[in-house]
Order: sequence, then structure tokens, then C-alpha cells
Amino acid sequence: MARIRIPLPDTFHFETSIVLRISDINYGGHLGNDSVLSLIHEARFRFFNHLGYADELSIHGLGTIQADVAIAYKGEAFHGDEILIALAVREIGRKSFDILYRLSRGEQEIARAKTGIAMFDYDTKSVANIPEAFLKKIQI
Repeated sequence: MARIRIPLPDTFHFETSIVLRISDINYGGHLGNDSVLSLIHEARFRFFNHLGYADELSIHGLGTIQADVAIAYKGEAFHGDEILIALAVREIGRKSFDILYRLSRGEQEIARAKTGIAMFDYDTKSVANIPEAFLKKIQI
């Protein structure tokens, strides 16, 4: 069976850590796959805050919308573990970009993920060009 491969960059633009809650743990006693998606969403929100935006819907009159996601699981994590999430922006186009994520617990890699993010005008319900001021911030 072919596996999803998510190559990671040598450098990341942002890091944040999150302590796993009991609600992040599945019936197998470890970090649930659904919670990985929630963790990368929280990390992305914090990244946009770090760039000076209140949220993912307040970027120079536009918002973002997640176009796709891929997750590759590499190891386990458990309740109370502190997970470091590193982010890097890649594949920047006129209207969209990718964010790559590395989730780790100490030296142990837990997961890799990629989200395709498009700029979105929620008033017109259409994809929009990346605002120049935002583009300058993510081209780091």
C-alpha cells in the first residue's frame, strides 16, 4: 500500500507547544487522529496571531479556507505530553499556499501534516488573491 509522504523543510517559520488533554486521547490510549487535525488548526491560528492577525478571517479583508489536508503518523503521544508543533509555509501561489507541520515530543516525531490554504472572500464566497502585505509576511 502506498503511503503519504510529506517531506519537511530544513527550517521552520514558527513553533508552538500544546499539552495534550484527555479529550485528545482515543480508545487506544494515545493521541487520536482527529485530534492531530485540531492541533494543527490551533498551531495555524497561533501562527497567524504571531504574524499580527486576530484570526484566520481577518487578513486584510479576506479569510482563509482549508482546501486539503494530509497527515502522516510517525509515533505515539499520550495524555499530558507536551507536543511541539513547527510550521513552515511553502508552495506559495497567487491565491494559495501550503503549510507544513512537524509534531514532536522531545526527539520523537509524532506526525507530519500539510494543509493547502486558499485566500477566501467570505462575502463573495470566492477564492481571492493573497494580499501583498500578507504575502510579504509569509515569504519568510
